[in-house]
Amino acid sequence: MNQSENIAGEHRAGVEITKDKNGIEVVVLRSPRGASARVSLHGGQVLSWKTDRGEELLFTSSKAIFKPPAAVRGGIPICFPQFGNRGALEQHGFARNKIWVIDRNPPPLHPNDSDGKSYIDLLLKPSQEDLKVWPHSFEFRLRVALAADGYLTMISRIRNINCKPFSFSIAYHTYFSVSDISEVRVEGLETRDYLDNLYQRERFTEQGDALTFESEVDRVYLNSTHTVAVFNHEIKRTIVIRKEGLPDVVVWNPWEKKSKLLLDFGDEEYKHMLCVDGAAIEKPITLKPGEEWTGRLELSVVNST
Repeated sequence: MNQSENIAGEHRAGVEITKDKNGIEVVVLRSPRGASARVSLHGGQVLSWKTDRGEELLFTSSKAIFKPPAAVRGGIPICFPQFGNRGALEQHGFARNKIWVIDRNPPPLHPNDSDGKSYIDLLLKPSQEDLKVWPHSFEFRLRVALAADGYLTMISRIRNINCKPFSFSIAYHTYFSVSDISEVRVEGLETRDYLDNLYQRERFTEQGDALTFESEVDRVYLNSTHTVAVFNHEIKRTIVIRKEGLPDVVVWNPWEKKSKLLLDFGDEEYKHMLCVDGAAIEKPITLKPGEEWTGRLELSVVNST
């Protein structure tokens, strides 16, 4: 029995640690009612989130690459310390490409963030290679928790252990599984300004009372409400996204033309996915030495009419 399996035994019911075909540890969380989530230590990435009826709520491409250092196309990659492609850092930062470790001594969280939940605490610290491209020392603690009712919560705590301030942006780049993108609408973004990446990040204001999809979308909605909902009419399912410390929302679907340019994405898979991310992008977060930032994302699913 390896150390992490030992830890799982000492941990809680509903937590199991296995390995994928590349030998990377994967944490399986289960709720008493049968919901489940799978979290890979590659990227600290949630790869699967299923209801108590076994319905998969997250999309993962059939062409996804599961071998580090490639990021996995699907699930919930964590984009840190940047979202996008600027400077010396790789696209969407390096956190999603690194091997995280199980955090054996996490500082305490609010009791509500553990009571009655299956959860795992993960930790990422920069390597010497990371410090060459982003010279800032940090500790990134991530708790992934699955509640009895199947709610999935991700709590990020990023601490500056540098001797000087640093700034970062972050996004939970969540790939939701949808039956048909043309049957989906997103509510909670009406009247919000957004930066449109298809128009050189030009700023527009959302005019509709809901966002629907009939072509490529790549937007960052700014200073959004705390709650956004993704309605999937065809299968009468609604996913509710609640967020704290994450003022922005990314909405992305590559559509037909862009899909064919992505090597780790099927040509027709855009029809069955939609990214809606809790994020902090427009105004980067600045931490002074010793300061800590907390961001929280809660995902829940309800049957809709």
